[in-house]
Amino acid sequence: MRKHGFVASAMAVILSAVMAVGLAGCKGEGVSKNTSPKKGDGSVDTSSHEVINMLVLGDKPSNGRCEAMLKELNQVLTEKVNAELKLTYVEWADWQTQYNVQLLSGDSSMDIITTATDWLYGWENVEKGAFLPLSEEMLKTYAPKTWSQVDASGNWNICKYKGEIYFIPEDHYTQYTNHGMFYRGDWAKEAGLLNGTVTKFNDLTTYFQYVKENKEGVIPWDVAGKNNSGGVLGGFIQSNTDSRVMVGCNAGNYEFWFTSASDPYTIYSPYMESNVIYEAAELMKQWNEIGVWREDVLNFDGDSREEMYAGTSGSDQHHSQTYYSQIKPNMDKKQPGSDAKMYPWGQENKNIAKPLKTHGAAAISANSKHPERALMVYDLLRNDETCYRYINYGIEGTDYIITSDNKLAYPEGWDQSTDKLDSNFWCGRNDDLELENSFNWSGTKEMIENLNEIAYTYEFENLILNKHEVEAEQAAIANVLSEYLPQLAYGKYDNPREAIDEMRRKIKDAGYDKVKSAFQKDMDEYKKENGK
Repeated sequence: MRKHGFVASAMAVILSAVMAVGLAGCKGEGVSKNTSPKKGDGSVDTSSHEVINMLVLGDKPSNGRCEAMLKELNQVLTEKVNAELKLTYVEWADWQTQYNVQLLSGDSSMDIITTATDWLYGWENVEKGAFLPLSEEMLKTYAPKTWSQVDASGNWNICKYKGEIYFIPEDHYTQYTNHGMFYRGDWAKEAGLLNGTVTKFNDLTTYFQYVKENKEGVIPWDVAGKNNSGGVLGGFIQSNTDSRVMVGCNAGNYEFWFTSASDPYTIYSPYMESNVIYEAAELMKQWNEIGVWREDVLNFDGDSREEMYAGTSGSDQHHSQTYYSQIKPNMDKKQPGSDAKMYPWGQENKNIAKPLKTHGAAAISANSKHPERALMVYDLLRNDETCYRYINYGIEGTDYIITSDNKLAYPEGWDQSTDKLDSNFWCGRNDDLELENSFNWSGTKEMIENLNEIAYTYEFENLILNKHEVEAEQAAIANVLSEYLPQLAYGKYDNPREAIDEMRRKIKDAGYDKVKSAFQKDMDEYKKENGK
């Protein structure tokens, strides 16, 4: 799904603090929330033509394919509900800041918002009034197929805040969004790793060192540190402890607050209360000295994935889904014999979480002028086969083809790097309408089954921590993290232990104990209410 890095942006922190002011006056004012404009005969009134603007994440495509698809999709939408779809992109450069800017702007042209409760500030934006509450009547009237599908799974409850529904979950789509490192199995085998496989975090050191010393013109991991300033510190923690990230309470843009498998109802931060961060930082210093990344990594904003395809980067980092749907098939094609593999963070200690059902979700903007029509369009994109194929696959014969055995394939000469649709509809995919992709790796099903066997279900999907009383402290902690973590993550401190101790003192002074106490109070109440 996303190019996710732990990017700490001071501007994003400031924006999150002021959103309460900026959005306080737009909690549905001027929109017909909880209303159902109908004709006298009870049918939905679609007499006026509406343009429905959907906010999506990703770099705006420039190959013309998305525009061509929208032209044809909009003919269908006009025929069915007298509406057309427009896509507005929040691009990956400084995406956290720009996403919040867009929601803060009060743009009344915005209708459908791509959101998530784990990486797109879903609950925070609910609390700040960015989204429209959706009544059952409204959903049943304007998105009936979606209502029935989600209702059957019992997942409307995880979309509620103070009793009202704010999200439509992407809960009928199979994906794994856990992170890990992609690498070349052929080079890992040459490096002496058994079966050419990384089975624990420290195996990466062996792999990187071999690539550095033996593959001329290749950077072991040409990571864009500018856009990934948390590096893999979190991955090291996940792989070497039983710590589990608490969703929805980041300090700025850093996953800082955790519980653990052994003590699931106690909130803490391993960055503050564990020796694991010392071990991680020392390893990152070693990687820096090896030359795992370029010297100016913190200023680099290149694309390690395309470099991996080109054979100039030995690795890349992202989701399991990215691996089986993009990395593996592309590497097989562009680097034959590379035997691309993935090491998931937490593999060795089975510390992998199943995706939240609201990792992908849709919301309706509180400023939308026509939320009812927006829901009608969303219902078609999610449930109508014709519309679904347009928004997800493009135009048949140009962007994709259907094989004789009803599988998704691509025209001769099609290249994912240059010809992708990039509509980025990540808030309503539907297994009932998904085509089996002949391009995907044949081992996808087995990989997902293996992950299902070891992954745990995140317990606190319904726990919304009260962050209002500690916003200032959270922002102050985020500022300290943004000062130290990028340097620690890429091994730039001569004495990382000394830097960590200094960081901890500053975080303590910023209000660590106050935030921890406030979050623990909410956790204790949750535990009591749920009989834990």
